[in-house]
Amino acid sequence: MLAESSDASGTSDAGDRPPSVTRTKERSLWEITRGQRLRYALAIAAMALANVFIFGVPLVSMRAIDGVVGGSVPEGDTLVPLLRSAVGDDNIAGQLWLAAGLVAGLTAIGATFHFVRGRLASSASEAIVCRLRDRLLEHLNELPCTEHDGADTGDLVQRCTSDVETIRVFLSAQVVEIGRSILLVLTVLPILLSLDGRMTAVSLGLFPVILASAVLFFRRVKELFLKTDEAEGEMTTVLQENLTGIRVVRAFARQEFEREKFAAKNAAHRDRNFRLIRLLGLYWGASDLLCFLQIGSVLIAGAWWMQQGMLSVGELFAFLTYVAMVIWPIRHLGRVLTDTGKAVVALGRVGEILEKDAESDLGELKRARAGAPEPSSPPPATITFEDVFFRYHPEGDPVLDGVGFTIPAGTTAAFVGPPGSGKSTIVQLLLRLYDLDEGDIRIGEQSIVEMSRRDVRRQVASVLQEPFLYSKSITANVRVGRRDASQSDIEIGTSASCIHESIEEFDDGYETLVGERGVTLSGGQRQRVALARALVKGAPILILDDALSAVDTDTETAILAALEARDPKATTIVISHRLSSVVHADQIFVLERGKVVERGTHGELSAAGGVYQRLWQIQGELEDQIETDLSSGGGEGDTPSSASDRSREGARP
Repeated sequence: MLAESSDASGTSDAGDRPPSVTRTKERSLWEITRGQRLRYALAIAAMALANVFIFGVPLVSMRAIDGVVGGSVPEGDTLVPLLRSAVGDDNIAGQLWLAAGLVAGLTAIGATFHFVRGRLASSASEAIVCRLRDRLLEHLNELPCTEHDGADTGDLVQRCTSDVETIRVFLSAQVVEIGRSILLVLTVLPILLSLDGRMTAVSLGLFPVILASAVLFFRRVKELFLKTDEAEGEMTTVLQENLTGIRVVRAFARQEFEREKFAAKNAAHRDRNFRLIRLLGLYWGASDLLCFLQIGSVLIAGAWWMQQGMLSVGELFAFLTYVAMVIWPIRHLGRVLTDTGKAVVALGRVGEILEKDAESDLGELKRARAGAPEPSSPPPATITFEDVFFRYHPEGDPVLDGVGFTIPAGTTAAFVGPPGSGKSTIVQLLLRLYDLDEGDIRIGEQSIVEMSRRDVRRQVASVLQEPFLYSKSITANVRVGRRDASQSDIEIGTSASCIHESIEEFDDGYETLVGERGVTLSGGQRQRVALARALVKGAPILILDDALSAVDTDTETAILAALEARDPKATTIVISHRLSSVVHADQIFVLERGKVVERGTHGELSAAGGVYQRLWQIQGELEDQIETDLSSGGGEGDTPSSASDRSREGARP
């Protein structure tokens, strides 16, 4: 399920990819162990050595019973003569104590090798899973936005946690168990045959039935586990949505609805899990019965042949011990196959993520081939859109329909228009969150398609419509754009975004934790912290996508004035529904249905009698009505206080 770097013919394409997106073939449980197979081989070797010593225990016990207690010493036996020579022929108790010590020693050595086996298998599995988690996060960060647009966050989280844990359990506990079961059969079979062929046939009579039931069980459990895993993913998605939107849930009194929705998904997961547990119970019960029948048949047949003088007491003990040592691991093969089925399903779900193609990056490829270093941040450059077409869906209508414009370096351009006209799409294309369908976008003289995505985004600092803050301190959030920013740099950025004084009033100042997504801050405070983060980055292009919608007009005017006074001034793109935010822009573009229908300065557009003038008049009338309503109450509302209001009044035709 994981994407591979070579095709079926074995021809590698790793040389056609930059190092950041090269992926190796990991489509099976065998391939995922790449790099750790030596540890697994050593673990199996340690287990084989453990079996050598553990399997010696029944042989020592058999010789002690038949030779020391029964006085029957088979021809060629060396153990009993050794015991007699060590403590004397007549010292039976001493011989038994010595045999018991030998049994204890063999068991201790076997246990030591079992410890080594567990240590090697666990270290290998943890290394594999650690690498898998890292690759999952890396690949999720490289996926195109179109993949994230249609994904359920809860399901992705479940695949990166629960499914990866399922793989870890299998790799840690069951990979070596498969080798152990095979070695047990291969080792015990010749030992049993050397003791008695008829008893060997009886001892292994039900093994094929037990193995067949384990295989049938594996096929069924694999299907059920997939359904159970999918149900868990759906339940996790509902829980994640509920916790993320807890304030909306409470504001609309939807607690009962959310409870019922979660209860339905929880019940579906319970029912599917119950089917899986019921199948497990059926298998364990049936396999227990088969195992006890096998041991019982050995005991009955052995007792009969022992009564006939065809089998000694020690040999019967050895057969019973060996059968018990082998049959339970073979029966445990059902659990091994269960975990194998779960791991196969989990790896398939994880692979569905990793097999998706990452963002194509021609610029990164070219730079990697040339061995060129990453460029430093360049000075502000002209931004050019040339006849740009873009659709979010191949069959949908174009969101941008032949858009073209030029924004000279160091100037401020504003985009206004009704919702859905394509304003934010322009920003997303410039950031290369999406790739355009037709046309070209250039920064300076270079097409952004020819630039690496990292180089493009290094030149852009953006404040998007919904600013995202991490659950960290304000300082940590502002430093996201530039990790080496000093406290002085941070305070310059927060002062320009008019949030410095508010931060100083917090109990912990700049070390105040803002909570998940900045929930402890107001909407305006979140926007201003996000703006400070963009300013501290110091990129030559600054994008404000409706970034001042939650601040009052006085604060907005102060922020815009601070941005205008910056030296050197970045090339600034402002998207706003509030026209007072764009009156000082060097040029304003009016979009409607994916086309630029008007362009010019505020003075030119407000006098042109088009869409912009109509929007300006509507917003002006609304603001006048608000002022009138406030004035009717007296007090400070008698006169407009914001500079943006005064500029609007002076510019209105």
